[in-house]
Amino acid sequence: MKSSLIVHEYYKRQFDDYMVLVQVNPIDYSGLELIIHPDGAIEKTKMKFDEDIQQDLEVDEFKKSNALEFNLYLKGLHK
Repeated sequence: MKSSLIVHEYYKRQFDDYMVLVQVNPIDYSGLELIIHPDGAIEKTKMKFDEDIQQDLEVDEFKKSNALEFNLYLKGLHK
């Protein structure tokens, strides 16, 4: 399937001093994790999840997010 036709899923969780945003491709379970540090530094990690990722994120108290928020952080446009 063409990657441009995939509707990714987005999740986020705020921890005490940092935030984690996750992008999941629901077809092949690949994705990207962003860790946003208090000083604005962003760690980007390509991920390979399994088919239980949505349940795992829910158990870990991640909430649904959206493409706009994820991409603002990814491009360094969110302050």
